Amino acid sequence: MASAQPLAARMRPRDLAEFVGQPHLVGEGRVLRKAIDAGQLPSMILWGPPGTGKTTLAAIAAKKANARFVAISAVSSGVAELRKLIDESRKLHQLTGQRSVLFIDEIHRFNKAQQDVVLPYVENGDVILLGATTENPSFEVNSALLSRSRVYTLQPLSEEDVRTIVRDAMADQRGLAGGVSLADDAENALVAVSNGDARVALNALELASDATAPGPDGRRAIGLAEIREALQRRSLLYDRAGDQHYDTISAFIKSVRGSDPDAALYWLMRMIDAGEDPMFIARRIVILAGEDVGLADPQALVIASAAQQATHLIGFPEGYFPLAEATVYLALAPKSDSLKRGLGELQKDLAETRADPVPLHLRNAPTPLMARLGYGKDYKYAHDYEDHVAPDTSYLPESLQDRRYYVPTELGAEAKLKMRLEDLRRRTARGRDPSRTAGTSGPRPVAD
Repeated sequence: MASAQPLAARMRPRDLAEFVGQPHLVGEGRVLRKAIDAGQLPSMILWGPPGTGKTTLAAIAAKKANARFVAISAVSSGVAELRKLIDESRKLHQLTGQRSVLFIDEIHRFNKAQQDVVLPYVENGDVILLGATTENPSFEVNSALLSRSRVYTLQPLSEEDVRTIVRDAMADQRGLAGGVSLADDAENALVAVSNGDARVALNALELASDATAPGPDGRRAIGLAEIREALQRRSLLYDRAGDQHYDTISAFIKSVRGSDPDAALYWLMRMIDAGEDPMFIARRIVILAGEDVGLADPQALVIASAAQQATHLIGFPEGYFPLAEATVYLALAPKSDSLKRGLGELQKDLAETRADPVPLHLRNAPTPLMARLGYGKDYKYAHDYEDHVAPDTSYLPESLQDRRYYVPTELGAEAKLKMRLEDLRRRTARGRDPSRTAGTSGPRPVAD
């Protein structure tokens, strides 16, 4: 039954006359509008934030082109289902001449091999590809497929667009059929907090309507309190663009940093189960390896990078195995933020000290003039000395001779690096105090 569908699904526009927003694409006289009206669809990628009309626009375009509309989600579909749908579309095209629009939602979730499956059928015209993505297609869609498609960028809906959609849903028989009223301040709050996402607005409106008792006239009068409650209830759900997105990744990062593999795995699976972009998680794991494990376990960065590559290669759902492996490894690894602290001090010096020229002995002298000016004079070639370490040599500008940007801890592999570094500094010291450092307070932690 239609009433069993969510409000956002019931109110999905059926044609361009009902479509709200994106005038730069579907306004009168625009190229995409002309193509849709003429029923002449190229393969294309629709790139834009959630709730801006990507799926709706694809369905309308397929209908105008009298094409079969086949929709799949890259989150839950694999190569086998993709091949089956393409084979059905190819046979239909050969038997009846009718083409199929293959709509792939969140196409960026398909890895390169999965995207390559579509390529030959797009080339020979068996299917028209309409892909939707919230990620930059330049990075997430392979170049061969991208070169055969046109990219159209959708913008967040304006507040007036969202207001129009909300009011239409309240009045339309497919929606709330005039059975609700919305106070002005409640409408303003709903429109503002929706942040250009029609689906968010309609979901919150429906929640508020369901939670509001009918009045004597049978209508539900929704006020600001009900809208706020509905939006709060929605925030309990994971929203890749909202607070839960940032709160959950923060909990994941802090659990790994705090060496708790159980909590780290819990937050990892919370994100995966909610549909988080796996490459976003993988990037955070690589950052964690460098920022929080560092040289206490150099292998951590290798494992994190391998997990990122493996996840990109195999996609989801199997991709959670390498992510989980890297998560546990990093959680159990010894921790060091020595590089983070040192880089913070270095950034401070770059901002606050004079940019001295490169010392003469470190410069090359490819011409006689440069040699006469002292370029390269007194440079000691390290390989000419014992253990390949030149004694009494400095490589920093004179004004920064005593600075120490890398101060290793005594944890894990860094303990050996500390001993090695102390020995090197004794050998290369040139009348300097080797105990003086650039400071150990480190940079201010960034918000996770």
